[in-house]
Amino acid sequence: MTTMSTPYYDTFADDDTLRMPLPTADHAADRRSTGLVLNPTRLWTGGLATAAVAALVGLVGTLVIRVLFEHAPVGASAAHAVGAGNAGLLCLFAAVAALAATGVAHLLLVSTPDPLSYLGWITGLATAAAVVVPLLGGLPMAAAIAVSVVNLVIGLAVGSLVVGAAGAAFRPSAR
Repeated sequence: MTTMSTPYYDTFADDDTLRMPLPTADHAADRRSTGLVLNPTRLWTGGLATAAVAALVGLVGTLVIRVLFEHAPVGASAAHAVGAGNAGLLCLFAAVAALAATGVAHLLLVSTPDPLSYLGWITGLATAAAVVVPLLGGLPMAAAIAVSVVNLVIGLAVGSLVVGAAGAAFRPSAR
């Protein structure tokens, strides 16, 4: 029996058996064969727009919470927990999270075989963590739930917009 340079299925058959080569896939070649290349400028401008949207979602969310807490009997400590200073921090963290997600998207687009799947998982798990963290802190329960809902909406916005920007950041290559 002769040895071949490519891997073959090993069966328990005799010399009359046909041996099939193992399937191989080169994901980098698949991306090149489509004729698309990454346009980083388009990706990062989408990331900046996502950062603006995330900050505005945080601002609108805190404003809605403050209005609701004025009319709902939740107590002064819960209403004070979602103040103007906390709104500014939430907006800043939302914008930073959007830029970080864009950076992760860029890294995944140039290095992994199925980058949007990984990006979806990363943003989904980060959103889940952002939803749970306020519930573990020392905030009153009504304020913690309200901040968790705002974090959920921010995470959904960042995840969907960055994935969309990453998918749209490819352009045809000049051949």
